[in-house]
Amino acid sequence: MLLLDHYFFFADDFCKYIEKMAECQSSQKLADICQVYHISDPQQIGDLNGAIHNISYIGFIGEVYRRYPFPEREEDFKQRAVGYTTRSVLEEIILKYAQTVEIKISVSADYEMIDIGSYCFSRASFQELISYVWRGGYPRWKDEIRPDYVMSMKESLSRNPQGIFNGVEQNLL
Repeated sequence: MLLLDHYFFFADDFCKYIEKMAECQSSQKLADICQVYHISDPQQIGDLNGAIHNISYIGFIGEVYRRYPFPEREEDFKQRAVGYTTRSVLEEIILKYAQTVEIKISVSADYEMIDIGSYCFSRASFQELISYVWRGGYPRWKDEIRPDYVMSMKESLSRNPQGIFNGVEQNLL
């Protein structure tokens, strides 16, 4: 999952939104509605650093890492290309803490700004978010093996690297 302050996205959903946006780059204004999980209370989100260090298991993050503990050695913590297989378990957990809400993703007419819900990104920072997913986030992909949905996102961006995606390919090597 991706965490954007109080919004949680499943990575495969995020990649599908990116693909859809890449496919309609020829239109003047890009917009889409997406469903995300929203947790308003930071205590209910949890403490990622505390969970990593085995000292705090509060909220959603704590419950996830009680179920799927971090490895003993930090260098062994990697995203696995088959991680999507636990989606139903994570959905069950997050629904204890979050509400599903619809947010708008929109791109400015000049392709310089992207809004995701109440958050605004410059083109460069949005492309860094895409690169972050490509790399596998903080831990990176195990053995650099990415899931099919990430590879599909890259292929879509390679077919149409213009507008908001102009220049993103160099970050997806």
